[in-house]
Amino acid sequence: MSNFGVRIRELRESKGLLLRQIAASLDIDTAMISKFERGERKPNREQVIRIARLLKADKNELLTLWLADRVQYVINDEMSFAAEALEIVNRNIKDNAKTHIG
Repeated sequence: MSNFGVRIRELRESKGLLLRQIAASLDIDTAMISKFERGERKPNREQVIRIARLLKADKNELLTLWLADRVQYVINDEMSFAAEALEIVNRNIKDNAKTHIG
């Protein structure tokens, strides 16, 4: 199961909403929302933003979980190199942040 999927299920259930209610509000099929929750399908960025709005959730939290799931999916078959690659990416992100701040 995906981090994003677990979180949107928690949010949906905490608000007492059914899958079909979310699906109707997003104009997608109920099975698709169910697949998002189970991590079998990945929503696009715009769908994540719409889900956050609908569930009155923190958009940044959901986008972060969504992105983490995407990264995990990409590196899943490269586990022997994943940690080192993520360290490089982390350094690059920090360097880019310094460049944009300073």
